Amino acid sequence: MTQPDQKILDEVTRLRAELDDANHRYYVLDDPSLTDADYDRRLRRLQEIETAHPALVTPDSPTQRIGAPPDAGFPEIEHVVPMLSLDNAFSEEELAAFVTRVAERLEVEGDELTFCCEPKLDGVAVSLVYEAGVLISGATRGDGRTGEGITSNLRTLRSIPLRLRGEAHPELLEVRGEVIMSHAGFEALNARARDQDDKVFANPRNAAAGSLRQLDPRVTATRPLEFSAYQVARLKPDQGDATHSALMAHLGDFGFRTSSELAVVKGPAGVIDFCRQLGEKRDGLGYDIDGVVIKVDDLRLQRELGFVARAPRWAIAFKFPAQEQTTRLNDVEFQVGRTGAITPVARLEPVSVAGVTVSNATLHNADEIHRLGVMIGDTVAIRRAGDVIPQVVRVMGELRPSDAREIVFPERCPVCDAEIERLEGEVAARCSGGLYCPAQRKEALKHFASRRALDIDGLGEKLIEALVERDWVTTPADLFRLQAERLVELPRMGQKSSENLVAALSKARSTTLARFIYALGIREVGEATAANLARHFGTLEALMSAERADLEAVEEVGPIVAAHVHTFFCQPHNRETIDDLIACGLHWEEAAVVERPQPLLGQTWVLTGTLESMTRDQGKARLQALGAKVSGSVSKKTAGLVAGEAAGSKLEKAMQLGVPVLDEAAFLDRLAAWETGESDVEERGVTERDAKENSDPEDER
Repeated sequence: MTQPDQKILDEVTRLRAELDDANHRYYVLDDPSLTDADYDRRLRRLQEIETAHPALVTPDSPTQRIGAPPDAGFPEIEHVVPMLSLDNAFSEEELAAFVTRVAERLEVEGDELTFCCEPKLDGVAVSLVYEAGVLISGATRGDGRTGEGITSNLRTLRSIPLRLRGEAHPELLEVRGEVIMSHAGFEALNARARDQDDKVFANPRNAAAGSLRQLDPRVTATRPLEFSAYQVARLKPDQGDATHSALMAHLGDFGFRTSSELAVVKGPAGVIDFCRQLGEKRDGLGYDIDGVVIKVDDLRLQRELGFVARAPRWAIAFKFPAQEQTTRLNDVEFQVGRTGAITPVARLEPVSVAGVTVSNATLHNADEIHRLGVMIGDTVAIRRAGDVIPQVVRVMGELRPSDAREIVFPERCPVCDAEIERLEGEVAARCSGGLYCPAQRKEALKHFASRRALDIDGLGEKLIEALVERDWVTTPADLFRLQAERLVELPRMGQKSSENLVAALSKARSTTLARFIYALGIREVGEATAANLARHFGTLEALMSAERADLEAVEEVGPIVAAHVHTFFCQPHNRETIDDLIACGLHWEEAAVVERPQPLLGQTWVLTGTLESMTRDQGKARLQALGAKVSGSVSKKTAGLVAGEAAGSKLEKAMQLGVPVLDEAAFLDRLAAWETGESDVEERGVTERDAKENSDPEDER
């Protein structure tokens, strides 16, 4: 094994500094400095170097966040400074009494005292120990004196610095804080679990706790966990900070996230006002809090006040009302969402949860009902956190009454009576009455009028909403009956705007069969599939009368898409709407099905970067007309990549995999040859391009 030269050592130092800075800016400051592709490129390079030179691997390297092999168990770690609890206050009177006790013990006036107030995060308390600026251990609170050593798991959290930022590192630093999961992260985690038929978590705190106690740190690394510091337990040498708030600011300099809601207030009035304001903001924070922590800000006064047996005299926790309560499930109704998804909604015995009366909660879908084992009449636990819709999180099975009833999913849409469709392997059940169903009306009309469908200029989202809310438009056909004289009655619609919209509607009557099929909004029928259906059947009548087996014979149409198309055209309401549209003058040129040469049939192509002679959509359409499937990602099966200006990560990956690459000039040559039948990709070479440093923003998404 060769020894690394100075150039390699310098590169390792630079990469680690860049990655540490990127982690800090993204996970602590919410101010990203690198794109995901740039970050991944640097991390891969660092991994390559450390693989080639294992002696260079250090515990604080960014590569060590990915997760070590599974642990056999968690060792016990004794806290040098016990992790004590706080006394609680449940009313403003108790808060005022706390300030009075502190003032009397210090022999000062309460109004003269300053307090540091911050949210009481509802997560998992942990302690981190740093020596010479490097993280050496992390542990849970446990019983306050002994916790579980979960260092490997905590290393995977990018909001925890593996090495303190700055140059002057203290000899010893012990930081306490809370590991939490945001509402968005919690919902995404449970959504993935439902899709994979895995266990879902009851609330973000349980999800955070379960994620931290994984024996395999690689599992923890996949969970959306965040760390926020709230206390310094040990610090050597002393940094000269006189207040708790200054110490928190110092932790920010070291690379820790602290609460953005932290504030210093004066006297009992300031404390009470802060608690009131934070209570009002609670639902919009994006993460769970269960109260406010109030601390005497002056560190000298903290030492003077000292501790009682289990809690400091200088701090208290003001507790908010609980966000989880139990109540009775009286019934279940089924709502139809804007995309046709059928959602069971629990009708509950009204109960106050976090200060809000809750009488409805979501049950998500049939799989969730089965997982919970819930029945009508059950006593259930309801959780409401932030702007998350109240949901049933568990059933009190021991309290089930003898007359409890099973929840039966409907077979027909409760709004339009169309057939409810649920295909094997799919979680959601959906109404198949797309164009007709009132619950889906706005979204169906927006899609129908969109640029890639009928392309009705001037018919935007706000206008569609106004038309639907006035019941002027109930189906797409009603759009073509609109008159300028009536449209001027709408807000911000003058005579000229009204006439322009009517003219745009008149122009949209002349379209293509492929656009019309796409505009119908059939599930999973995108532009390419619509074009294939139009090309295969030639006429709308032939398509509407096709059986599933006929549909599956179409290129890129499998059993699931065939089922969606067949079900859509079997619905009488959808057929009536189509007949009405044709009666309103919608037309297209229909021709007999022609077998066209498709030299790219069975091949997968990818477009990236900016093309000067056409848009990417136009390039995509021309490739599809030649039989190609156009994908958004590069793999070993990709037949070729078309790379325009500012091509990014897709071009790099194609070069790595040996995928043929065409620049725009070569692409235009090949298109001309393919479309005239002169040649194919096998007979002509391709032009390779050097990878560019600048990335295409659309690639990165």
